Amino acid sequence: MTSSTVTSSQPHRPPRPNLAFRRLRGRRSPAEFAAEVRRAAREIGEQVSCDARYIGRVEAGEIRCPNYAYERVFLHMFPGRTLTDLGFAPRSAVRGRAARPVPPDSPASPAFPTGETREGPDPYDPQDPFETYDNYEESDVLRRAFMTGGGATVAAASLGPFGLALDATAAPRLGHRVGSGEAGALEEAVRRIRLLDDRHGADGLYRRAAAPLRAAYALLDAGTTRQTTTDRLHSGAGELAISVGWLAHDSGRFDDARSHYAEALATARMNGDAGLEAHAFCNTAFLARDAGRPREAVRAAQAAQRIARPLGSPRLMSLLALREAGGWAGLADRTGCEQALARAQALYERGPSDADPEWMSFYGEAELEGLEAQCWSALGDWPRAARHAARAAHLQDPHFTRNIALYTAELADDLARGGHPDEAASAGLRVLELLGEVQSSRIQTMLAGTARVLLPHRRASGVSRFLEKHASLPRTA
Repeated sequence: MTSSTVTSSQPHRPPRPNLAFRRLRGRRSPAEFAAEVRRAAREIGEQVSCDARYIGRVEAGEIRCPNYAYERVFLHMFPGRTLTDLGFAPRSAVRGRAARPVPPDSPASPAFPTGETREGPDPYDPQDPFETYDNYEESDVLRRAFMTGGGATVAAASLGPFGLALDATAAPRLGHRVGSGEAGALEEAVRRIRLLDDRHGADGLYRRAAAPLRAAYALLDAGTTRQTTTDRLHSGAGELAISVGWLAHDSGRFDDARSHYAEALATARMNGDAGLEAHAFCNTAFLARDAGRPREAVRAAQAAQRIARPLGSPRLMSLLALREAGGWAGLADRTGCEQALARAQALYERGPSDADPEWMSFYGEAELEGLEAQCWSALGDWPRAARHAARAAHLQDPHFTRNIALYTAELADDLARGGHPDEAASAGLRVLELLGEVQSSRIQTMLAGTARVLLPHRRASGVSRFLEKHASLPRTA
């Protein structure tokens, strides 16, 4: 069997921070800057899944030279500059180790002609078209054991395998201690799941995410040689449990979601990871609200705020206040809800900070508006709910296709219940157009409720068209 160890032709040296790139980010948070990178990519027809952690890796010097897709995006963002101006090393210096023979029986790639070498990523290695990896900067363990690629299509149901290639028992059989390559692959798997959920919704992803989660906990059982790697594995496994829990949550599997969130919470407490614990409580509060347990939602959100306060992220505290507001709205406590909403708005206005967790890249003004709309909807204030839902849909970054569908579905329901059937039907039709890209039981359930409210108005032409198109939807199991 071919070894998966990569040997370098250059001696190991600690990464040198990329101060030039950090200066270019300016006062923007890593998450905000990552969103600008994604927007710039779309402007030139590239697809990159840049997030706050990628920006952090660049600024820390871990990515000495970006891959070609990111290079094109960065040079588009900063015209007139070279990669060197942006603080990167020349590509030839980074790739010095990469030109190496590929064994003809290697499981990582098809056979090459005798004596042929390759540099960097295997051009035949199938990859998700929404993701571009810096393969030549990652170990073969990461690329071969975890990132199995597979083609992701527009329809979430036909997404290829995307997570960790190991099954639940494979890690202990590897015959060596788990290292930073596996930890990095685990973190990448979490990002990739979140990216695909943003674009496609949860229904087509949930079952595929079970294998990566089993593999993550198998890695924890295998043991590591360094405490820092152990901490990364615990954090990565916990974040993956939350991501899988969210996929269960959004696809209506509330019991499964509750179990995954509890698993993440236990992992956080075992490792003393306050950030992970706050995240687990945050999602637990959201789930409790959706499952009809509003008092539990309030308690979980308040627990998350106690844990998160020392972390120094006003945006995180803002989101947690919104989770609490949702619980108060479910209890029909308008005063408690309004007070929590006011705190959420004030904390949000303090702006982003370097302490904002990577997983919060979704939380911007659109999400704040959308969650506030849900609060007013729960309180039966349909006009106010509709205003906030419309604003949320308008503000949402096009990258978050699922959220655009969600906010528009919320708008349709609020308009229908507020006595505006034609406008509700129009919004509902916009959601139906997005369902070719998004699979979310949450959104389909909302649309079904809107359709029931609009039935008495079915003689109106716009309403009739919406009801007919809605009735033709394939029913999910």
